[in-house]
Amino acid sequence: MSPSSSKLNHRLTQVFGIFLGITVAVWVLRGLGILTFIPGGVILLLFLATIAVGILGHLQRTWWRF
Repeated sequence: MSPSSSKLNHRLTQVFGIFLGITVAVWVLRGLGILTFIPGGVILLLFLATIAVGILGHLQRTWWRF
C-alpha cells in the first residue's frame, strides 16, 4: 500500500467518523426535541453521506490498490 493511499484511507476514516458523530448527535437531539427545526430530510442526507463515505473508504482500502 502506497503512502498516499494510506493517507487517503486515514482521511476517509476520519470523515466517516465525523459524519457518523454529527448524524447521531443531530438524530438524538432532534428526538429529544432540542433540534426540532431540522427537517427529517437533512438527517436522511447525513445518514446517506455517512454510508457513502464508509463504502468509499472500504472500497479504497480493499479494491483500489494504487
